[in-house]
Amino acid sequence: MNDDARHELADFLRTRRTRLRPEDVGLEPGPRRRVAGLRREELALLAGVSSDYYQRMEQGRDVRPSEQVLDALARALNFSAEESRHLHRLATAARTPSRPPRSYEPEQVPGTTRRLLHTMASPALIVGRFLDVLAWNRLGGALLGEFTRLPQAERNMLALFLRPEADRTCPNRAATVAELIGMLRTQVAADPGHPRAVELVSELALRSNEFATLWALHDVEEPTRGQMRLTHPQVGELNLDWDAYPIPGNPGPALMVCTTAEGSPDAQGLQRLADLLGTP
Repeated sequence: MNDDARHELADFLRTRRTRLRPEDVGLEPGPRRRVAGLRREELALLAGVSSDYYQRMEQGRDVRPSEQVLDALARALNFSAEESRHLHRLATAARTPSRPPRSYEPEQVPGTTRRLLHTMASPALIVGRFLDVLAWNRLGGALLGEFTRLPQAERNMLALFLRPEADRTCPNRAATVAELIGMLRTQVAADPGHPRAVELVSELALRSNEFATLWALHDVEEPTRGQMRLTHPQVGELNLDWDAYPIPGNPGPALMVCTTAEGSPDAQGLQRLADLLGTP
């Protein structure tokens, strides 16, 4: 992972430019194109900036684009709302002067939040900023299985789904991994020098070619809600919707709650699991 925000910004723009075809933005492809996607000068023209200025951005040089320039680039690249926000976050970080490394306190789960967790009838987890699983209720632990027995440093959602055996328990594992990596990318962009972010990304990139390949795509996802399919050894396949609720206070852990449609086969499966656990 490169913690230089200018190079993060450059890599993000380059990956998005090379995946956009000329015909996607109303340009004629023309013969014998030697580069994938748009040329730098084509994107600069669409965004209304000089080719030299845009080239310096992609080279990670010390340019400080205005909000208007960033918005123009986002429009030219057909960015989603999530991608636009990510672009602005990266540019803000690139404009911010370097600061000495600061100390970080370990993420903590407030006692009141733990009490709330154990009153919930749905599977629920407390997940840290960088997808570390910090706490769970009984039903949430039943979904995680042996994962709950791992040391704290190894209990990470991405590490869980990157394990070789995860294909057997998660039918859409590849899509889930891509979504989680997008969420991690968003969180790392907000605090690229965080020691846990640096440690986790470096470790996963060394251990998993899949992670390294997807990380290089610079895809982003907002960590707010999603879907997950799991095959539980006792109750079979479960299709779960999850929502993340930030815990009040500084950026940190969030409460992740899994639910199903009332009366659905998935709701019946969760109820059977709760009955096996003796959970009210």
